[in-house]
Amino acid sequence: MPLNIRSEAVNQLAETLAARLATSKTTAVECALRNELQRLDAATPLRERLRPIQDRVLARPATGLQADKALFDELSGDA
Repeated sequence: MPLNIRSEAVNQLAETLAARLATSKTTAVECALRNELQRLDAATPLRERLRPIQDRVLARPATGLQADKALFDELSGDA
C-alpha cells in the first residue's frame, strides 16, 4: 500500500535526504524509517529485548539431565 505524504515539510525533508544519499525519495524514506527503528531498538534495554527469548526458554519442560562437564563432553563428542 502506498504512503501518501501530504505535508510539504515532510516532502522537503524526504527530497533533501534523497539528494544527500543520491537516491530516490522512496529509498530515502525507507532508510530513515529503518534507522529510526534501529535507534529505538537500541534505546530499549537489553533486558527487555531478551525477555521474550527468556520466556520461551523457561517455558520448555525440564529434562532432568544435569548440565555438568560430562554432559557437555558427551554432546560435543569428546566422551
